[in-house]
Amino acid sequence: MKSKVILTLTGLLFSFSVFAQNCGANLSLFSESAKVENYDNAYTHYKKIIKDCPEEKLMTYQYGAKMFESFIENAETEDEKEKFVEKFIENQNMRLKYFPNKTKKAKVLSDIAKVKYKNEIGTLEERLQAFEAIVEEDADNFVDPVALYAYFRIANTLNDNGDRDIQFLFDKYDEVIGLIETQENKKATQVQPLIEKEQNQEDLTSREKKIMKNSEIYLRNYNKIKGSVNSLLGSKADCENLIPMYNKDFEAKKGDVQWLKNAASRLFAKECTDDPIFFKIVEAQNDLKPSAKTALYLGRLAQKNGNMSKALDYYNQSAELEDKPADKARVYYNIAETYKKKGSFSSARSFYRKALSQKPSMGVAYLKIAEMYAKSANSCGNTTFEKRGVYWLAADYANRAGRVDPSLKSTAKATAESYRGRAPQKSDIFQEGMAGKTISYSCWIGESVKVPNF
Repeated sequence: MKSKVILTLTGLLFSFSVFAQNCGANLSLFSESAKVENYDNAYTHYKKIIKDCPEEKLMTYQYGAKMFESFIENAETEDEKEKFVEKFIENQNMRLKYFPNKTKKAKVLSDIAKVKYKNEIGTLEERLQAFEAIVEEDADNFVDPVALYAYFRIANTLNDNGDRDIQFLFDKYDEVIGLIETQENKKATQVQPLIEKEQNQEDLTSREKKIMKNSEIYLRNYNKIKGSVNSLLGSKADCENLIPMYNKDFEAKKGDVQWLKNAASRLFAKECTDDPIFFKIVEAQNDLKPSAKTALYLGRLAQKNGNMSKALDYYNQSAELEDKPADKARVYYNIAETYKKKGSFSSARSFYRKALSQKPSMGVAYLKIAEMYAKSANSCGNTTFEKRGVYWLAADYANRAGRVDPSLKSTAKATAESYRGRAPQKSDIFQEGMAGKTISYSCWIGESVKVPNF
């Protein structure tokens, strides 16, 4: 009996050893073929791997994705293409199943949604659902600019075809822009301290340079995608279309809080705030359910009517009630603008900075601070050299605007150059013996600047 047990165990160990050897051989052969893009040969081994040892190596699915992408691209018939799209999706789902800790869910779901979109697999609604799955499962890591654009483009096509109404499109627009701005803020937050380090004439490490480069690439891409999304929405959301639509529906909808909220938000976002319908909608919304948004809108109306004190009261109320960082940033920006118009630069800067703390990619706030610094040049500093040195600070802030918001890059660059042109030049620096020294300002600016060491 004992000998039979020993023989059985020996047989099992031998079988396991053979199995392991076969698995290892297939993994090795698959890897070697995939590396040189001999995918026909690689596929033979791939099929054995996913049958016998799918949990063995992550590279199975990494190379598998590239292999199926090649098969899809070179497919000779639609049926063949569809077959390999399904295999690609299966490959990605298996990666998520067997290597969840080494796989970003949003990345896998984006890959699946994009391959369906690119190859027109399923209906438009089914393709839309593939992108919606990313938002539902892992919105914080929905970072792919191409996927974000494709998501909105499908929604736009559904609206063009009459399958979904305009409110659906507006909702998708808000969602996609919100996703883009979330990622912009993450990247802007990463580069912000590095920009300051550079402007203080400190050297960046190789790792910091890489972070800076990658973040700025992403920021440029997000800016392009945002522009493309806005182009797709186009005239559908212009005041000329929104105002008649909301005028027509107001009486029937004035008791619907959600409708009022959406209408007010859309009109405010497109700056259609001069028309009486905007005030009617905001007033109705505020009567039914006062909120951070209604306070913001009422503040804008008070500001337009020249009642700055009332506007500030509304804006501060809105800031206290608001819980979304991007929207809170917009409120702080409005407060800053109100103080700036009153000539209260220190208070204005405080709120521009609060806006940036909520939305680090709000480059326009940096431009506004730069403008106030430039306007204060004659009232800060003890000597003419020090007064003109304020323009270096103004130029630094203008530069930051273009770094965190690529849409402002050309404006920020031109503005910074203009300020530098007013700052002391090389000959002035040497004449005053100020190269490399630091100037501190005790006026409202309260900052210091290091004189360039040419």
